[in-house]
Amino acid sequence: MARYATGKNAYAVSDRSGMRYKYKDMRKEWNGALVGKDEFERKHPQLGPFRKVYDPQSLKEARPDTNNIFNVKAQFPIFNLTTLRHELVPQAEGKVGTVTFGGDVTTPTSATSTGVAATGAVGTVTASGTGTGVNATFTVTVVSTGYGNKYYIDGVQQDTVNLSEGSTYRFDQSDSSNSGHPLRFSTTSNGTHGGGSQYTTGVTTNGTAGSSGAYIQITVAVGAPTLYYYCTNHSGMGGQANTP
Repeated sequence: MARYATGKNAYAVSDRSGMRYKYKDMRKEWNGALVGKDEFERKHPQLGPFRKVYDPQSLKEARPDTNNIFNVKAQFPIFNLTTLRHELVPQAEGKVGTVTFGGDVTTPTSATSTGVAATGAVGTVTASGTGTGVNATFTVTVVSTGYGNKYYIDGVQQDTVNLSEGSTYRFDQSDSSNSGHPLRFSTTSNGTHGGGSQYTTGVTTNGTAGSSGAYIQITVAVGAPTLYYYCTNHSGMGGQANTP
């Protein structure tokens, strides 16, 4: 019987690189390739073949779930003394009188709704009143930090606020810490301290900052630019007001 060459002088060529290796140093990979021991790679676990997995099959002669299938509505007749007949109890109906929308705490806006029944049919709605329609109020305080005085909006230092177009927002400066720090708006960061000017479109003010009832209010115009709130007397106190 023929014998294969063996021994230290037997050589073979790698199936991967074509390099010559001593036959005794060769390794056979999972795919049958004969390679040098420095080229040997184990089979990657993601390579097949894979075990076949079958989806679970439905039950033979399965029955539907009977829970919550039926929605039972029961009506009981009553004896009507006028018609002397048994009749079903009539369905209850209700109507809405006056509904209050928006407005502020001092001058609410009212609306009268007619034709509203339990069936969901809506008639007409007429709104009236002289309310200011403030959509949100921000509480402004001033806190002295290691970098000077800063505005705090609802307790957050120089918070960035978002103001929607067409909505009205009130910045309440009635806290005594606002004394000497009137808040204003500008299209320039830091307002007049940054070379900008005061923005006045839709802006109204009331009272003196730091006194009871003091506030600055803005109704955001459609297409309004990004605004910045600042102190007219001191630099670096304000922040940004987005108008998406």
